[in-house]
Order: sequence, then C-alpha cells, then structure tokens
Amino acid sequence: MSDEPVRRRYDSLRRTAQAQQTRADIARAARRLFVTRGWAATTVRDVAREAGVSVPTVYATYGNKTGLTRALADAADLSADVAQLVAELEDPAADPACQLAAMAAFDRRLFQRAGDVIALVREAGRSEPELATFYRDSRRRADEARVQVFSSWPAGVLQQGLDVGFAADVYGALCNIDVYTELTAVRGWSPDRVEQWWGGALARELLN
Repeated sequence: MSDEPVRRRYDSLRRTAQAQQTRADIARAARRLFVTRGWAATTVRDVAREAGVSVPTVYATYGNKTGLTRALADAADLSADVAQLVAELEDPAADPACQLAAMAAFDRRLFQRAGDVIALVREAGRSEPELATFYRDSRRRADEARVQVFSSWPAGVLQQGLDVGFAADVYGALCNIDVYTELTAVRGWSPDRVEQWWGGALARELLN
C-alpha cells in the first residue's frame, strides 16, 4: 500500500503549522516594535524585517498594519480568559461581591498580559480612525457587559440612589489601564494587590 496519502496528509499539517508559526512570529515582532518604537513610527517593512519574513507575507497574513493591530487586540482578550470570567459570573454561589471580584480579576489578567497592546491601540487611534472606532467600541462593549451584570442583581443590592449606569461609570473609573499602570509601574504595587484593592473598593463604592 502506498504511503503517499499519509505523506500528503502530513504535508498539509506541516503547512498549517508553518502558517500558524508565521502568524505568531509576525504578531510577536509587531508587538515588540509597536511598544518600543510606537505605532506610528513602525512600518510594515519594519515588522517584516523583525519577523524574518517578506513584506508581502505580512500583508497576506494580516492585511495591513491596522489589521495586525486588531489581531493583537483580539488575542489580548483571549489571553485574559473570557470563558473563566463567564463561568465565575454564572456560578450560582457567586453573590454580587464575588462577581465584582471576578470582573476585577479579569481586568487584572487583561492589563497584566496585554496592557501594552491596549495602550498601543489607543495610541494608534489618534491617527487611524478605524482603530479609534475599534477602541471606542471595545470600551462600549465592556460597559454594556457590566451593565448586564449589574442589571441582574436583585433590587436593593446597589447603594441607595445608584443606578446601573452610574455603577458602570464607577467601575470604569476605577478599573482601567491608566490606574493599573499608575499603581504597578509607578507606585510599585503587585498585580495581586491591585486586583484585591479593586475588588474591595468596588464593593465599598457600589454595594449595600
């Protein structure tokens, strides 16, 4: 029996693995350059050179610099483990304080693993309207998710006089990339300490 079909199947798997490796190499190179040089100062040619691939390969893989940046942002969300957050929010034993702690933990993971990506998307949005829209839409979706969680709580959980919109505003003011960066990079807090402080502060500010 010929082993040609087996070789062909393995060749296909090999090509898939090589393509995935190329995507990863380009993404890592882009992230390094965007963070160290700045988004505006980095060209697709720079990314290609850093990744050890051709310029057409970068375009074929990600479309353009904007597409590459969006892909980095999408990967950032995955790195924070959305599935874990959903499981924690849906846990029948999770009271509002636990849910706030789970949300703060998700944001801590996101900022710890990909805060540089969030900052570069915001920077890039100053000169690239598509990324400005992408950044605003991402913030809006985060607010909508928080409102959905807060709206599921029984009446009387929020402090008197607070509504879910105000609660979302307070959350966004406390748990954001700028606060995280100030506390960790400037004031020397550990990510664990930030997460614990966020959880406690949110409960004190929002819950009865």
